[in-house]
This record gives sequence, C-alpha cells and structure tokens, in this order.
Amino acid sequence: MAKTILAVDDSGSLRQMVGFSLRAAGYNVVEAVDGQDGLDKAKAQVFDLVLTDQNMPRMDGLSLIRSLRNLSTYQRVPILMLTTESGDDMKAKGRAAGANGWLVKPFDPQRLTEVVKKVIG
Repeated sequence: MAKTILAVDDSGSLRQMVGFSLRAAGYNVVEAVDGQDGLDKAKAQVFDLVLTDQNMPRMDGLSLIRSLRNLSTYQRVPILMLTTESGDDMKAKGRAAGANGWLVKPFDPQRLTEVVKKVIG
C-alpha cells in the first residue's frame, strides 16, 4: 500500500510541484493550504510523513510542527521542513520544534523524492 504524505504550503504552484513529484514516485499526497489546514487534515487522518513550509498565513510551519508533536499519533511521524529559510538559527528552531529534516526551496524534485524514500521507504 502506498504511503501517504501531507504537503503543507501556501503556494499553490509549489504544492502542485511537490504533489506531482511524489505521486510520480508512487506516494499518495494530500495538500494543505497553510498550517491550520494542515493541522486539521492531520487530525482527521494519520500521514506517513509531513512536509511543511515555514512562512504561511494562519499558522506557520514551526507552530504546525509543535502542534503535531503534541498529538500522540504524530510523535514518531517524520516531519520535514521545505522552506526558503536556510539559516542555522531557523534550522535549530525547526529541530527544537520536532522537525526531522530540512530541504531548501527551490527544491530539486529528484532530491525531494530521494529524501522521502530514505525517510519513509
């Protein structure tokens, strides 16, 4: 059975690129338009992996990660940040919030797929 990934980003074109890349690799992808939408979807369905942007309206990526880590079903689910934020300070904040990894936008679709395969198979 294919693994299901939650892709959270306020950019429709980026969600489309992520979805296209990961679906082509055999994954199911559910898209969320911001952190709050992502949290709502994560409460309704357990995902095998969460990919989230940092800078979004309503709820940013770090807040989403903290909220997910407070849910028992998401304490061990891998969460990757996919964002333009690449500074060491932001990466440290991501790790402290519970992120397992970091990818910088713009991203290479092949690299994204490789990282996802490494993390969830």
